[in-house]
Amino acid sequence: MNKILIVGYGSIGKRHLENILLQKNIKIIVCTKRNDLTKLEKKGIIIVNTIADALLHKPNIAFITNETSYHIKTAIKLAENGIHLFIEKPLSHSIKDIKKLEKIVNENKIIVQIGCDHRFHPCIKKIKNILDSKKLGKIISAYVENSSYLPDWHPYEDYRKGYAAKKELGGGIALTMIHELDFLYWFFGDVKKVFSITGKFSDLEISADDLSMMTLNFNQNIIVQLHLDYFSRPEFKSCKIKGIDGTVYWNSDLNEVKIYSQNKKQWKTVLKKEDFKRNSMFIDELKYFLKCVKNKEETFNSIKDGKKTLQIVLDAKKSSKQGKIIRQNKMTV
Repeated sequence: MNKILIVGYGSIGKRHLENILLQKNIKIIVCTKRNDLTKLEKKGIIIVNTIADALLHKPNIAFITNETSYHIKTAIKLAENGIHLFIEKPLSHSIKDIKKLEKIVNENKIIVQIGCDHRFHPCIKKIKNILDSKKLGKIISAYVENSSYLPDWHPYEDYRKGYAAKKELGGGIALTMIHELDFLYWFFGDVKKVFSITGKFSDLEISADDLSMMTLNFNQNIIVQLHLDYFSRPEFKSCKIKGIDGTVYWNSDLNEVKIYSQNKKQWKTVLKKEDFKRNSMFIDELKYFLKCVKNKEETFNSIKDGKKTLQIVLDAKKSSKQGKIIRQNKMTV
């Protein structure tokens, strides 16, 4: 039996809990400061207020879903007790203590996965397969966008009070919407140069950045423009990648992947997911992680990967502040 601890019970903690409840042979412990969870206790879920109390129930797996600024501190305490870790994105808001966590993870042979669910999106997976097949030839450039309106995320609560709005908790568009950087790193590997304008530009009542525009030069000399914002309606995501032999394109409105062939001079739809359900990504992500824990296999989105994408965000903020290109060969990771 897996004893699964969920640390933090915000929106993403709730989503993971509901999906974990669908699994067999599990026991769940939730660590939260909230005191209005009698409905969960009636389902047999154990509620505790501290990590120390949670450890008394001897969990072997933990989902870290508290505020970003607490991720590493929480992960270190759990890893020291031999607990496998699913850490919600982003890994952290700073590089501090990540090396300490890595050392403990390696010594205790802990399985770690960073929770970037877009790697389980059928359209993003299809684009990855197309890139790996070399159908587009040498890749030259890409444009990626993720635009949404922060108050629409959780209409049932005040957006100003959520961690995504607060700089001190590790919020802000660049960190919170790290999904795109994650799959770009998955597609293209390391970045060598970053230039960005990242900051607070809208009238939203938040302390964190609400716009990030990055130009990224990947090691394969692929140039990517990335646009992230908190202030746009309707929500829209897109990815267009151009190669010598063709172009691949996806957007969230149609949820289809299309390829343009330079030779045939026409578009062809290679995947259409009209019935796509967002929660399917989280379920697939959960099953993959539990399988890796069972088989004692390293995940394909480990601390190393989370650290790389975090450094890109930190360098984007540095670039914006200094008004210059930041070279990634000076990475501190």
